Amino acid sequence: MSGTFCKAVCALAVCLAITPAAAAEPGKYLGPWDLVASPDGKSLFVLNVDAAQVAVVDVASAKVARTIGLPAGPTGLAVSPDGATLYVTCAKPQGTVSVIDAASGKVNGTIPVGHGATGPTVSPDGKRLYVCNRFNHNVALVDLEAKKVALVPAVREPIRSAVTADGATLFVTNHLPLDPSDGYDVACMITVINTADKSTSTIRLPNGSSSLRGVCIAPDGKHAYAVHILARYQMPTTQLERGWMNTNALSIIDVAEKKLVNTVLLDDIDLGAAMPWDVAVTPDGKSICVSHASTHELSVIDAAALLKKLAEVPKTEEEAREAGRYDDRTLYSSVTVNDVPNDLAFLVGLRERIMLPPHGPWGWLDADKEAAASPRGVAIVGSRAYAACYFSDVLAVVELEPEPSKKVELIPLGPRPQLSLVRRGELHFFDAWLCFQHWQSCASCHPDARVDALNWDLMNDGMGNPKNAKTMLLAHKTPPAMASGVRPDAESGVRAGFTHILFAVRPEEESVAIDEYLKALQPVLSPHLKPDGQLSDAAKRGKELFFSERMGCATCHPEPLYTDLLMHDVASRGKYDRRDDFDTPTLIECWRTAPYMHDGHYTSMKELFTVGKHGQKGGDVEGLTEQEVNDLVEFVLSL
Repeated sequence: MSGTFCKAVCALAVCLAITPAAAAEPGKYLGPWDLVASPDGKSLFVLNVDAAQVAVVDVASAKVARTIGLPAGPTGLAVSPDGATLYVTCAKPQGTVSVIDAASGKVNGTIPVGHGATGPTVSPDGKRLYVCNRFNHNVALVDLEAKKVALVPAVREPIRSAVTADGATLFVTNHLPLDPSDGYDVACMITVINTADKSTSTIRLPNGSSSLRGVCIAPDGKHAYAVHILARYQMPTTQLERGWMNTNALSIIDVAEKKLVNTVLLDDIDLGAAMPWDVAVTPDGKSICVSHASTHELSVIDAAALLKKLAEVPKTEEEAREAGRYDDRTLYSSVTVNDVPNDLAFLVGLRERIMLPPHGPWGWLDADKEAAASPRGVAIVGSRAYAACYFSDVLAVVELEPEPSKKVELIPLGPRPQLSLVRRGELHFFDAWLCFQHWQSCASCHPDARVDALNWDLMNDGMGNPKNAKTMLLAHKTPPAMASGVRPDAESGVRAGFTHILFAVRPEEESVAIDEYLKALQPVLSPHLKPDGQLSDAAKRGKELFFSERMGCATCHPEPLYTDLLMHDVASRGKYDRRDDFDTPTLIECWRTAPYMHDGHYTSMKELFTVGKHGQKGGDVEGLTEQEVNDLVEFVLSL
């Protein structure tokens, strides 16, 4: 490979974006996050993100045969069609792909890609590699023969992808919505890339879709499946029954038409299936397997029966009347296709829920202090599904034939983890078993302990005044909590969250552990910084403006936290608000927390200044030239 293609990247020491708490305790845990099977089905390559290694599991003996050391910050892996090469993404600010000989474990090259590199996918002919540059909001199309990288824009935080058998089309999941969150329709999208000419289109998911993650394509190539949360963010958060706040969903995509077929709920009427993470289809196309990271289980869905049932649902009310469904709603919950995403009974009889051990009465710790599963990546070999269980450092194995077995085998990847207080807090943060009927975890509204890009009408300051979800980063250092400052500090917010959002009464020790996990969060270096971590020339000019008397930005956003910890009236009151002043948020890592302001009205920082005129009460926003606006934006987004 050429020197340019394999040049060494900047070795900046930063915490891994997708597992921030683990980075605070290096070497203590394995953290199985993703896995792929070798093409011959004899081996499983398991990505242990916390230990920065790949564990090679021999399928026949169900044991770890060897491990391969990795650079810091691994996020995803893929294997070449011939099984000879592993591609491992590393989410450094200047993200890379390590090219590894699967037999020897030797790193044969390094490919620079982009910030937050994750979700690698290899083309069927092995000639191309596709990498999601999560925080650059683009996808790297790597020509492995020509040693060239082309970048294709995606909507927001591309995180996983799947390519068709002919290599012509790439389906990319965008993790978060990019809409004004005070609007009527807020939803994630799937970016569809024509790999030949690099043209793109998008598939919009139903209103409320967020935390979009795993995607796969069925063996027959007719459908793609993607998993995500389907939030009912326009409802006041007065209860959880029947998915009142968050439901959990599987969206079905018509590959040829590149359009959404429909979205089905993975929950039961009185039992949530929180945080669907990954999805895979058996080689015969018979079963769809979905991992649920917050309820520690695997859903196994009859694919043929699902598609048949979806095809039989009338498209219009007129068709429903002709079919005799319209007047018999006791028999047909989904009268038309529009009803399906709200139908908690749609998968009854079509799906098995398999609990993955270890789990106790609350699904997180048993009497011996054993960690819960929290399955992430899923791979299928023959008739067996394998799930990477993040907190317990094991692979869970589910036999799918002749029927899904509820007897789950475990393959230890290392010694049983002993959870520190921080790690226990991370587990609690992701655990929906602590929630009434298991509908959601803290991470359902705060993925990666950041934001879901939605407004929520929480009951802490009355009904009918929704606010945008806030990041948990630095929450314990920047009181008060909540946009309206109704909680004096983050500690109070955590405990109120159990009571009024998870609708549960939990032991104080769990709140203490979550506090410690959130305190351990570290900011990720901004994609707007130069590769060496320094400000760009534009950002330097913006910094001068930010701290100038002319603009006065630093009056409310002083260093080092870029907040004065006070409430201010900045003329942002909306039609649903009952007060004029709101908490001044930290600007650190604001590059990843759009949309902006307490009501999420502005989708970009530039729009906040040019349309929202933010800062005009204390500074000369109206007098800024276009270049000055761009410079100021560049500095703020560099924090």
